[in-house]
Amino acid sequence: MENVIYASKVGIDTLWVMIAAFMVFIMQAGFGMLEAGLIRTKNACNVLMNNFLDFCMASLGFFMFGYAIMFGSGNAFMGFSGWFLNGTVAHNDLPLYANWFFHAVFCGAAATIVAGGVAERMKFPAYLLYSFIISATVYPLVGHWIWGGGWLAGLDFADFAGSTVVHAVGGCAALMGTIILGPRIGKFNKDGSANAIAGHSMSLASLGTLILWFAWFGFNPGSTLSVGDGSQIAHVAITTNLAAASGGLVAMFFAWRKFGKPDLTMTMNGALAGLVAITAPCAFVMPYEAMIIGAIAGIIVVLGTVFLDKVLVDDPVGAVPVHAMNGIWGTLAVGIFGRKALGLARDGLFHGGGFTQLGVQALGVFSVVVFVLSVMFFVFKMIDKSVGLRVSREEELKGLDLSQHGMESYSGFQVFTTQ
Repeated sequence: MENVIYASKVGIDTLWVMIAAFMVFIMQAGFGMLEAGLIRTKNACNVLMNNFLDFCMASLGFFMFGYAIMFGSGNAFMGFSGWFLNGTVAHNDLPLYANWFFHAVFCGAAATIVAGGVAERMKFPAYLLYSFIISATVYPLVGHWIWGGGWLAGLDFADFAGSTVVHAVGGCAALMGTIILGPRIGKFNKDGSANAIAGHSMSLASLGTLILWFAWFGFNPGSTLSVGDGSQIAHVAITTNLAAASGGLVAMFFAWRKFGKPDLTMTMNGALAGLVAITAPCAFVMPYEAMIIGAIAGIIVVLGTVFLDKVLVDDPVGAVPVHAMNGIWGTLAVGIFGRKALGLARDGLFHGGGFTQLGVQALGVFSVVVFVLSVMFFVFKMIDKSVGLRVSREEELKGLDLSQHGMESYSGFQVFTTQ
């Protein structure tokens, strides 16, 4: 009888995790629509192609090398067993393939964050190389430290669903990519002032944002990895939703006051910032605390966008403020608002736990940021030396759709004259 009950529990948990993973896969569509909408028509096909190929590269790279590095037996830095899933075993009660698929879609999400930061000027072959490398090595290494029993796990570093593992990794990779590539032609003037380069479709961007919001209900609640009595799934879902809502509202009002108009792009990125920030603490905080975390994220994303313009970093879709900056904030929020009663190793600062958990969170996210920036600097430089990183001036002005792919996202608008 006990075996039957256990088998039924594993089956239900597996079904839940797989459904959540299918939802997370939809993030690829969400990122694609958002990023395509926020760039110009001449580059829309290219950024969609990048998003599409991200999941292809993540699937292969994470299957061949990534899962072994992340969850294979090894040391505190990385795993060394289970290449191509051979000879490896599941790290929990779920079937091995269920574990692999769930983490593969997370890997794809981390990789595709970069597409928006490097949009409109990166060579397609260079992007393919980057995508495979981050999926096969960089993301799994950080994942091993935190989720695979590595050195940060040993310190009780907490990241429930990936503010650091997914979003800080992807956001920092995007930051390094856009710094090395340099700004788009016409983004900055000689005096350092920034010009707005408007995206071609706010409709697509809005659709992408709402798809991402929906998919996040697989991303965060799915990270419970078990149905149980359903209470934790519901808890994570409500904190996730409230953080997104408060992030969107606060970003809108803050941008409205700062710029004079309620800006849709800032509002959408504010909601995404709230989602990123709550991803680490979603299981460890109360709903009202999630609203606070999301609200602060909404302010960070606006100020972060302004800051990048001032330091001449061209991030076309806001990947760095949304994912890197708020991935860091969400990770630190665990040490501020987290509660031992909700499963955290120790109480956070605001609940009498002192600075211990906050210190662990700060050490962890600092280490990850430094590691990713350093490694991705090397990766992008090596790609630049081999296949080249940035398209020519002529190709950039023409648009990457035609220069890289020989097609247009919106064809049929050219006027021909006959004689």
